Amino acid sequence: MTKDDLTAVLAIESDLFPVDAWTKELFLGELAEVSNSRDVAVAAIESEIVGYASFRYVGRQGDVNTVAVSSGHQGKGIGTALMDWLESQASLRNVREIFLEVRSDNEAALKMYGSRGYERIDVRRNYYGNTIDANIMRKRVANV
Repeated sequence: MTKDDLTAVLAIESDLFPVDAWTKELFLGELAEVSNSRDVAVAAIESEIVGYASFRYVGRQGDVNTVAVSSGHQGKGIGTALMDWLESQASLRNVREIFLEVRSDNEAALKMYGSRGYERIDVRRNYYGNTIDANIMRKRVANV
């Protein structure tokens, strides 16, 4: 992901998360930390950005800051590919545990994370400010 990608990224973000979308400033903050504590990427099909991901790492722990796939491209393996990339970055950074928060009403994401070995370890009530809870999930990573 680069600054040039932000128009497309922000369009996907506002479409998927109309109530609590990340701002341009939040994404610029992610980009400013690349190589210090962040890895960010976009997924593209024929030069059209269709998804993105951001991973934050500190010591042996990492956080999935965001993973999103445009509504027209969901269910095609793009989220899986982004998670494969993210988990490979975790391994490169010697991360032992990956944490994430996922909306309790996002059944597709919950299913995908569960199939990847993420376990719910807690719930944050009304986390998204609109009566939607966040499931806090963790995956232990085996590094080679």
